[in-house]
Amino acid sequence: MDSTLYSDKLVEISEDSIVFRNYYYPFGNKRVKFEDVDRIAVEKPTLLSGKYRYYGTGDFRTWFPPDNRSKRDKIFIMILKKKWWRVGFTVEDSQTVLNLLKTKCSLIDPISPKDITLTCI
Repeated sequence: MDSTLYSDKLVEISEDSIVFRNYYYPFGNKRVKFEDVDRIAVEKPTLLSGKYRYYGTGDFRTWFPPDNRSKRDKIFIMILKKKWWRVGFTVEDSQTVLNLLKTKCSLIDPISPKDITLTCI
């Protein structure tokens, strides 16, 4: 079993994967290996990006596990290799997770000054 690098009530990040807690209704975690991730977009919370989303999807493409917190400073969108669907998620300490993901993935040019995209190889 690999060691945990970050854990909160929403996600658990280890050396090789990330677990989304309660991803499947009514409960059931989802583990995604970093080798299956194409890239991760980090966006400012807006109405369209999921600022008020508690659970589910708004575009039938991005699925968000439950998060009942009202304060979110970053929205993470995980694009998977060879998949049409994406995983949207939030964390309790977004700056720590962003720094951790930068060690797992490479920073590519931001789409806009406030957005960050990481590519995982």
